[in-house]
Amino acid sequence: MGTSLDLFAPATRDWFRGAFADPTQVQERGWQEVAAGRHVLMAAPTGSGKTLAAFLWCIDRLATEPTPPEAERCRVLYVSPMKALAHDVDRNLRSPLVGIRRQMETLGLPATDIAVFIRTGDTPAEARRSMERHPPDILITTPESLYLLLTSAARRILASVRWLIVDEIHSVAATKRGSHLALSLERLCALTKLEPQRIGLSATQRPLEEVARFLGGSNREVAIVDAGRLKTMEVRVEVPVDDMARLTVEDDHGRIASSIWPAIYPRLLELIREHRSTIVFVNSRRLAERLAARVNELAGEELVLAHHGSIAREQRLVIEDRLKAGVVRGLIATSTLELGIDMGAVDLVLQVEAPPSVAAGIQRVGRAGHSVGEVSRGVIIPN
Repeated sequence: MGTSLDLFAPATRDWFRGAFADPTQVQERGWQEVAAGRHVLMAAPTGSGKTLAAFLWCIDRLATEPTPPEAERCRVLYVSPMKALAHDVDRNLRSPLVGIRRQMETLGLPATDIAVFIRTGDTPAEARRSMERHPPDILITTPESLYLLLTSAARRILASVRWLIVDEIHSVAATKRGSHLALSLERLCALTKLEPQRIGLSATQRPLEEVARFLGGSNREVAIVDAGRLKTMEVRVEVPVDDMARLTVEDDHGRIASSIWPAIYPRLLELIREHRSTIVFVNSRRLAERLAARVNELAGEELVLAHHGSIAREQRLVIEDRLKAGVVRGLIATSTLELGIDMGAVDLVLQVEAPPSVAAGIQRVGRAGHSVGEVSRGVIIPN
């Protein structure tokens, strides 16, 4: 029985089967949609292979199709809202690029060098000029740098873009930054020779229909691949005292206080030690820090970390490393939004009208042939 891997060239199939056991659900279903040429939104948890689901079809085409003239080399545009993520993707692309090339050489096939370039605000001027002279096959950038590209002479290298990958789309969809990006994507489509295929990626997004509408912009149907897993929960209510009406306890200094906290700390410590990893959600940053300090004091070691706000990728990797190493076993945090979205219990509320400050301001900047009328034609934020 065939799988979506049958859609790829032999070298790509051989490399994938040598590197992985089987395609994940998002890869299996996502490749079917991408290969059919449809705009697609892929929703799946972190670690499910979404990035490879988006890139592998593009890499397969770049590796097997005839190499175009240098001025038309840029065919894949990847937009990441975070510079750190853009660099991470660049590193992750090396494995399939090198692996597929070696497989082609093993099969006696001519191997094409696929060039990747990162364009962010930190890119040196000389490197930017080199990119214009020698366009890469895959261009990795941020929403802001894409806007700058579109308003400069460098926009000519984008005319050949065929695949447009927008990562972590949930992080910008409901913001002015998202409206700004949406306008840039429309300007890109007005510039390209063919309508680029849009591929959206995110681990946390609800409702999917609204996110797909944001990705597609004006009058574009977007297929949805929902490979998310609704997490099961076991809920238990515990009261660490016998009588909630009598909370008189003696604190560490021998003073009498009417508080439940002296009973909560030891119970939390017990639960944290009983489990490999624990997340405790509280209402304020001050409480998170106080709670973490008290639990660590009772434990006699730094058993938990306090955290305020959503967890960025870099922070999450550090925390994961410390948890895996057993250095810490718990996290006390103040944000429940991301967890709620991941569990499917919280909907992502999207901004469905372009803010005047974006629609009437920033994106009006353009060059000859990119007038305000052309820039705003076919507004992508649906009313």
